[in-house]
Amino acid sequence: MLRLLARMREDIRAVKDRDPAARNGTLEIMLTTPGLHAQWAYRLAHPLWLRRVPLLPRLISHYARFLSGIEIHPGATIGRRFFIDHGMGVVIGETAEIGDDVSLFQGVTLGGTGKERGKRHPTLGNGVTVGVGAHILGAVQIGDGAKIGGGAVVLRDVPPYTTAVGVPAHATTRLRPNDCADGGNRRVHRIADPAQEQVDTLRQQVAALAARLAALESRPSEIPERPKSALAPDHARTPEPVAAFSSDCK
Repeated sequence: MLRLLARMREDIRAVKDRDPAARNGTLEIMLTTPGLHAQWAYRLAHPLWLRRVPLLPRLISHYARFLSGIEIHPGATIGRRFFIDHGMGVVIGETAEIGDDVSLFQGVTLGGTGKERGKRHPTLGNGVTVGVGAHILGAVQIGDGAKIGGGAVVLRDVPPYTTAVGVPAHATTRLRPNDCADGGNRRVHRIADPAQEQVDTLRQQVAALAARLAALESRPSEIPERPKSALAPDHARTPEPVAAFSSDCK
């Protein structure tokens, strides 16, 4: 019981630290934060699921979804200080694994890609942030500290400390923890972006073609003009007279 209360206090502290709107005390957070309600229902259902208790864990999950709009399968594995902001439409599948200090926003799906059995849902490392409406599908790995942009559809692994955006998602920037003594800041490093590289290549080709066209237009004409007499035919044809057509009918 003491361990459960300690985890609940930790969950409340996570909401205070990451939600700017949570500024009116613990009671308001406990009563009006749907992400907490879904988590606490999951923490009740998950041990029952591990003990293979029939029906009851799914009923608890179903009731929590009805109250909060958040569906967490009781078979999922969730770490500490998990935070769901707003939460409506969040779906977490049965074999999903979530590390510590992870944040999800509304409309996030941690789902599968088919009817296969076994491990079929994503694994999120520590400190991962998943933006609004993002979908992470299949047994992919999201590295520690990674950020998934809003609306992204992730179908492949995302390296640690990277930001992934797009449909399908691809990494655009790499975040590395600062080596300074404070250790709290991060600096951004550019990494390979295949889509942007293709756009840059097309821009370079267009610029080269424009330069060649400008050079050709500025060059004087090298084709000599033909005299007007040469343009006329050697033997002008004289039009033949047309016989008059008589329409007399007797």
